[in-house]
Amino acid sequence: MITSTADLRRLYPQASPRSRAKQLDHLDETMQRFIAHAPFCMLASAGVQGALVDASPRGGLPGFVQLTDARTLLIPDATGNNRLDTLENLIDDPRIGVLFLIPGVNEVLRVNGRAALRDEAEFVERFAKAEARKLPALLIEVAVQEAYLHCPKALMRSQLWDESARAAPGTFPSMNAMLKAQLGPTIVTETDAEAAARYAAQLADEGLSVATAQQD
Repeated sequence: MITSTADLRRLYPQASPRSRAKQLDHLDETMQRFIAHAPFCMLASAGVQGALVDASPRGGLPGFVQLTDARTLLIPDATGNNRLDTLENLIDDPRIGVLFLIPGVNEVLRVNGRAALRDEAEFVERFAKAEARKLPALLIEVAVQEAYLHCPKALMRSQLWDESARAAPGTFPSMNAMLKAQLGPTIVTETDAEAAARYAAQLADEGLSVATAQQD
């Protein structure tokens, strides 16, 4: 068992100078362009008093995350399950990690910093769209402290974007069926069609069609 950094380093060489040098304290032009094209990101947060670390997905059309400057991101919150795991964590502990992915691109952008939850009109109204999409209840404002591009090996190993790596239809039961197996039919009473209709209605309330959502 590895219990010290000294033991750990005996298994791995030192990081290359380039891997250290690529970490910036701001978002340069390349990183800003990456975020503008990313329709998906993952948020990592941790609460206090030994709470488990949480990771949560966020998605939207490319550009759904905005930048106010090279050191500040605005991530709109969208409808979900209302557990608010990430948001409650950030109230207790503002540290946040964000991974941005672009379909078809093997590099990943990693951004670490500190978050604030903003519900002021001048923040929320930045996300008013011509197509009348529903405004978010709040935004996660990220003050960037570290940013760097990961090498592509993880996505290359997984072949994440390859057509051959896609799960065949029927490989997994529907989300509804899995929840029924976990919780029982007396708790999960809706059909797959009813669940799909509910998701479609929620997305339509945000100004997204089902077809658009599938592309996200």
